Amino acid sequence: MSAGQGRLAVIGLGPGAAEWITPEATRMIAEASDLVGYGPYLARIPARAGQLRHASDNREELERAGHALSLAAEGRRVALISGGDPGVFAMAAAVFEAIERSEAAWRALDVTVVPGLTAMLAAAARIGAPLGHDFCAISLSDNLKSWSVIERRLAAASEADFVIALYNPASKARPDAVRDAFACLRSRKSGATPVVFARAVGRADERITLTDLAEADPGLADMATLIIVGSSETRLVERPDGARPYVYTPRHYGARP
Repeated sequence: MSAGQGRLAVIGLGPGAAEWITPEATRMIAEASDLVGYGPYLARIPARAGQLRHASDNREELERAGHALSLAAEGRRVALISGGDPGVFAMAAAVFEAIERSEAAWRALDVTVVPGLTAMLAAAARIGAPLGHDFCAISLSDNLKSWSVIERRLAAASEADFVIALYNPASKARPDAVRDAFACLRSRKSGATPVVFARAVGRADERITLTDLAEADPGLADMATLIIVGSSETRLVERPDGARPYVYTPRHYGARP
């Protein structure tokens, strides 16, 4: 295989369920000579004879991107694997950052981003339609930005009355991030605001918890959790026989019944 035949596909597996992996992603994975990615993501892909795997730690994003690009530059057909969508707090941005920073030859590589189902869309679908009006997504990880930036964005999103999807809410290294985030939100939003904790959506240990901002327990969150915090317009639709209510945000704003 000549160097000119190398290519890199940055692929999103979705949040967990096999049926949420797109046909394009399945095809590109099958065609790859090499799979590169965080170990648990690679473990979700069945082994294929002759296909090489290059697993790395979750925090090694730029190094992982550089390794994938180097393999592609050698003429390999590389699939760089992300969970969810690779363009949402994931590997696609790391790839283009590595290209910008590094070897000029990498700019000539064939790089394709294969979209996947991001966690906030899967979580929203499980509960109803909470993202039906304007919304934003904020990562609570301060590994690559300061907490003051996160807090400023939480405040701005609250004051603008967005529905807010919170990614990366808590980890062993950041146990207080979600608590601090809720403190910021509670000072600006009604305690009755619906809050959804969606953990491991699409996996065997999926857990969906519906509560409100006043009662929301930060201890329910870990790195497998996506949190959706409603706007002032987000509503609950009660259901019979104790079934969990539907949650939705109307497409029209300011017209509560």
